Amino acid sequence: MATPSEWIAAARPRTLPAAAAPVLVGTGAAAQVDAAHLGHALLALGVALALQVGVNYANDYSDGVRGTDTERVGPLRITAAGLARPGAVKAAAFAAFGVAGLLGLALVALTGQWWLLAVGALCVVAAWYYTGGKRPYGYLGLGEVGVFVFFGLVATLGTTYTQAGRLTWPAWVGAVAVGLIACAILMVNNLRDVPTDALVGKRTLAVRIGERRARVTYAAMVVLPVVLGLACAFANPWALLVMLLALPAGILAFTVLVGARGIALVPVLAGTGMYELGFGVLLGLGLAL
Repeated sequence: MATPSEWIAAARPRTLPAAAAPVLVGTGAAAQVDAAHLGHALLALGVALALQVGVNYANDYSDGVRGTDTERVGPLRITAAGLARPGAVKAAAFAAFGVAGLLGLALVALTGQWWLLAVGALCVVAAWYYTGGKRPYGYLGLGEVGVFVFFGLVATLGTTYTQAGRLTWPAWVGAVAVGLIACAILMVNNLRDVPTDALVGKRTLAVRIGERRARVTYAAMVVLPVVLGLACAFANPWALLVMLLALPAGILAFTVLVGARGIALVPVLAGTGMYELGFGVLLGLGLAL
């Protein structure tokens, strides 16, 4: 039976910055037009964090029952390791989705934008079918598309809209930048697992385009957001704060480009998560000041 620490590890806390960053950027974009709302921002953050945990448990369950996680280098998967019953992991995933739904309902009720309930339902469906169902899109090389849309565009723009009631061009630029970094997290995770994923028929984008192209794609995904952040300086010069991330972005890109693999990519995965959080803080602050 899995211990509490193993359940926490299975929730993959290192991926949680991917949930916080879009809320920070979206709130900064709302503040840039004097429309930030702390309460709405906190609810959006709760929704994003709960969805991220739900996705992680759902992936643990679905990959575990398919047998695609029996050999891996990365974080513990409690289903594949036999530490928890698959049904219990599945229940944990839907419990997290339920928390996200309740917080989202509160946010919608406060804003009066009831149509956003459909967006929230679509987020849960996308989260489950990433690795769940008969033909999970994550196994078809479309995982980055889902991550870019839901953990980039939807999360960032949704945060801005629920506070400002409209979308601005810095919100769109920030959403694209955050989405790219979120995709970079997934890319380096899948790059690490290319040898085992290919053997079990898990055709992630990294498997489909090959290791060399996957490394170049990752590098572009971490460098381009800095350029996009600089573009936001036309809306607020304080957005130049993202220049502080030029060196970390370069280090992450260089580490992957020179061929780090296997366990050496684990700290790169963690570093990319912290890079996304730093981007969210700096760009969000830069737009708000």
